[in-house]
Amino acid sequence: MSGNNIQKYRFVCTLTFGDIYGQIIVWLITITLSLASALALMGAKRPVYALATAGLVVLLSLPFLLFAFVTTLLNHIEVTPVGPGTKMEPIPGNVSQQQPVQVTS
Repeated sequence: MSGNNIQKYRFVCTLTFGDIYGQIIVWLITITLSLASALALMGAKRPVYALATAGLVVLLSLPFLLFAFVTTLLNHIEVTPVGPGTKMEPIPGNVSQQQPVQVTS
């Protein structure tokens, strides 16, 4: 296999805020319920349990949130092979396709 047969690929991320909006709302509800339960337990004889409960809920929910974000991101990455002679059109709204500012002296 020679080095001349290397295929070029174009990576496009189509993720928008609307794709993860629901996940953020669910996690905010989880945090709110956690803090509400902590405040409810704060009146108990041992307020340390209240802080431990809130911390435990947040700590246990973070891996699920991270997994949801990462899988959503990976599902929105498109990889398309680019053949020789293919014209590369800029993607609308993609900052990486914009020209950098050049300084003239």
